[in-house]
Amino acid sequence: MLPFNEEQQSFNKGPLDEETLLSGQFWAELRVFLAVAKTKSFNRAAEMTNTSQPTVSRQVKRLQDAVGSQLFISTPRGVKLTQKGEALAQAVSRLDYTLHSITSDLKAESRGAEGTVRVSITDGLNALFAAPALERFSAQYPRIQLHLKSPLNLINLRENQTDMMIGFGPSVTSDVQFRKLGQLHFIPVVAKDYIRNRGLPTVNNLEQHLFIQSEYYLARTGLWDSWQQAASRGRIAHYCDDSFAYGMLVKAGHGIGLLGSYTLVEPCFVPLEIGLRISVPLFLLALTERLNARPVRLVFDWLAGIFGSDNPWFSDDFKLNNPPSEYDAGFRKMFNLEPTRGNGNGR
Repeated sequence: MLPFNEEQQSFNKGPLDEETLLSGQFWAELRVFLAVAKTKSFNRAAEMTNTSQPTVSRQVKRLQDAVGSQLFISTPRGVKLTQKGEALAQAVSRLDYTLHSITSDLKAESRGAEGTVRVSITDGLNALFAAPALERFSAQYPRIQLHLKSPLNLINLRENQTDMMIGFGPSVTSDVQFRKLGQLHFIPVVAKDYIRNRGLPTVNNLEQHLFIQSEYYLARTGLWDSWQQAASRGRIAHYCDDSFAYGMLVKAGHGIGLLGSYTLVEPCFVPLEIGLRISVPLFLLALTERLNARPVRLVFDWLAGIFGSDNPWFSDDFKLNNPPSEYDAGFRKMFNLEPTRGNGNGR
């Protein structure tokens, strides 16, 4: 004989059935606390929440009394989270992002294809491909807003800080869905001004040339070994970890750089034959539950089309003479570039 009846109502309660549990007494204070945690200032938090500094102070004190812990300490540069304050801020920020996603999804369901979709993407892929193609997408779905964010990692994706991201690896977990895109091809390039000043770099004279190095290319994964070996033969002129500024350093003639092959639409760039080509597979990743929202799914499919292998720049086979595409025209217009003539190698 079983001691309890499993069908008994008290054993089958869900969170909504538990009337004695309602922990929202300090939700308003948590919102103010999060504003202080983000701005590191009571005054700026007051501006963010459209209230006064004394009100912010009182609400933070009320919350500290409720949890029994000090959440902030004062410093000459403002307030700083304590260890327990940091833990609470991380938890509340995740809840904040979740509430944002839920409300966005509810709006999208009630109004159709409408809402804000957050996309994590590198500056180069954003500026040269996503942004030029956005005009056509917006014409078809005018009420979908894109929030294009700087690159984030898989942890940020799971913490709901972005809806999807373009990365360099798949996910094998059920909470994240991925789609294989094309290949991102990296090639050594140099500006025509550099060649005029220092000559053409070849596989036989790299000792005479300058390189632009990046911390990303120093990763000991084996992928960048051929670039590291080439750079070690010459002299490092500068280091740069910002992708856009890195390209500008190469364009200004400061040295040889390792750039995506698509940068060859810039007429001043010349690809180098120094014995290295590096290809990296691209993946589009999104939280599985977020893809249930129609705006998120529409953006996911749109990005998959832009960066798929059907785009010549991301085909599986590396080519220097890619045919003109809608993206070429878009970012030539963006950067006021003249169409490249000849064999497509910038010469």
